[in-house]
Amino acid sequence: MKAFGKFCDGNEFEINPDAAHVEACIDGLLENEKRHGLKYCPCRILSGEFEKDVLLICPCNFRAQEKYRTKGECWCGLFSKRGRKMNKGG
Repeated sequence: MKAFGKFCDGNEFEINPDAAHVEACIDGLLENEKRHGLKYCPCRILSGEFEKDVLLICPCNFRAQEKYRTKGECWCGLFSKRGRKMNKGG
């Protein structure tokens, strides 16, 4: 969790204030690391092709994604634009 906090320092985004949601995301990241060797985004489906899947390592480049540009949050809701009110469940 500290690493994600440092990742957010000085950026336009922050960690979701919903601690239960964050914990579920981190559990998914750790499970992906256990299964696949890397902390892949817990809500993205891996293709099995390393060159494509490496783009899904969390934190992914969510700022380039349509969901971040339109809704102000990453795919799984772990990160959101600062000051944005998060809905339960993303």
